[in-house]
Amino acid sequence: MDLKVFGAPGRYIQGAGAIAELGGFLKPLGSRVLTVGGRTGLSETREARAESFSNNGIEQVEELFRGETCSSEIDRIARAAKASNCNIMLASGGGKVIDTVKAAAEILDIPAVIVPTIASNDAPCSALAVIYNEDGTFSRLAPLVRSPALVVADTEIIARSPVRQLVSGMGDALATWFEAEACSKSEACNNFGGRMSMAALALAKLCLDALLECGREAMHSCEARKVSPALEKIVEANILLSGLGFESGGVAVAHALSESLTLIPSVHERTHGEAVAFGLLVHMLLAGCGDEMFLEIRQFCEDVGLPVTPEQLGCTDENALRAAAQDAASPGKPSHNLRQGITGSEIFEAIMAL
Repeated sequence: MDLKVFGAPGRYIQGAGAIAELGGFLKPLGSRVLTVGGRTGLSETREARAESFSNNGIEQVEELFRGETCSSEIDRIARAAKASNCNIMLASGGGKVIDTVKAAAEILDIPAVIVPTIASNDAPCSALAVIYNEDGTFSRLAPLVRSPALVVADTEIIARSPVRQLVSGMGDALATWFEAEACSKSEACNNFGGRMSMAALALAKLCLDALLECGREAMHSCEARKVSPALEKIVEANILLSGLGFESGGVAVAHALSESLTLIPSVHERTHGEAVAFGLLVHMLLAGCGDEMFLEIRQFCEDVGLPVTPEQLGCTDENALRAAAQDAASPGKPSHNLRQGITGSEIFEAIMAL
């Protein structure tokens, strides 16, 4: 497709105490909600969610998420919403429950509303679900017809989340500009099958600038469980700017390798964003980004606690790393958005160079 395509959620709301307004923003979408989350994700929003829904005449049913974005869980959640006669589905939690709800809502053709309780990745804004097998290994990417109808990011809630999750989101967002730039140069299609707009590339660059300017300070704000201007900027970078930048821009080696690294059981202890940050360093070596930029990004990763070596990633088995590299270079993988014909050997050599 030679047309430029840009996607975004219907509404994005962010700020301290934003969840108090959830019912008002949600009311035009429907009247009965299936709210899905893990125990922590549900408890973090329950009181304010219930009050806001009550004030706006919205009924809700809660459903406990079982932990993995797999086909069986997506189908189970869709059946629960249908059985409860819900016309909206809401995710309260992190990336896996968010992707599960987006995919389940699409099955029923009802709006998906996202309330992230952590800023650990850019799933809240995308029309894409990352599907895993029940054992946690990567299965496939599932492009969705519709973007989320509403995203409400309450920074007071996110400021109380584990620091590692915020840092993980920075790792995921850190790759946005470099992968979008690679896709721009190679004229690769974005996640919508179209060409990249100027807006997508500009948002991806703004994402990187915000991370390098405010990332370290935002981490300290999260450690202190306080909302600050730096934290607000990083939440927006992790969720909105990264989400729009990766989806309407494109991905390359960093995300391809992060998916393939799930083949290594020991790496399952690392978050998606941590694996992406490691994959970004591999991407940068392969892209020839220059020593100064590479060292700046590597130093940022070290400063906030993102992995910069295979050992820190959790794997020293060269055979396992070679297999992951080979998988990341398979036909159809987004590694080829950096350079057509890229090989597993090239990716493995860059891994070992780290």
